[in-house]
Amino acid sequence: MPPSPSRRKLITLAILLALTQPACADWRTALPQTHLTGSGDFTWFGLRLYSARLYSAGSPQRWNEPFALELRYHRALSRDTLIDASLSEMRRLAAQPPSPQTLERWANNMRAAFVDVRPGMRITGLYLPGQGCRFYVDDQLRAEVADPAFAQAFFAIWLDPRARDPQLRQRLLGLAEEDRGG
Repeated sequence: MPPSPSRRKLITLAILLALTQPACADWRTALPQTHLTGSGDFTWFGLRLYSARLYSAGSPQRWNEPFALELRYHRALSRDTLIDASLSEMRRLAAQPPSPQTLERWANNMRAAFVDVRPGMRITGLYLPGQGCRFYVDDQLRAEVADPAFAQAFFAIWLDPRARDPQLRQRLLGLAEEDRGG
C-alpha cells in the first residue's frame, strides 16, 4: 500500500532536511582545523563599527590556505552601505581597474550574501582557495560565490598590505606583537 499524501509530504520534508543539513551547519564544520589567528576592532571617525576575527590553520594567513573572517557589528549598517564600501575598497586595491561588468557581478554576489546588520550580528566569510567563498550570517549559510577572483579581492580589504587599516591587518594576522616588540 502506497503512503498517504500527508506521509509522502513528511518523507519528502525529511529527505530535504537531510540533504540541506550541511547548508545549515555553521562555518566551523567547513573549516574544523582552524584556530583564532588574530582579532581587532575597526573604527571610523571614532566610532567602533565592528570587531574582526581571523581564523586559519596557519599563521600568518596565506592565499593558498582556507580561512574564515568574522565581523561582529557594533552599529546598524544597511546592506547597500556594506556593498558600496566593499566595492570602493576592492576598486582601490585592484592592480587594474575591474570592468563595469565585473563590478556589477561582484555587487550582485554581495547583495545575495549580505543583510542589513544590527549591533551584535555577525557576518563570517570563508575564503576557499581556487573555489571562491561562502558567507554566513549569524552562523547560517547565506551565499556561496564560485569566483576565486571575487574572493581574493573581497578578503584583500582586510589582508592586503595596502589595507585601509594596517594595524587591524597586523592584529588579524597575529603580527601585532612582533611590531611592538621590535
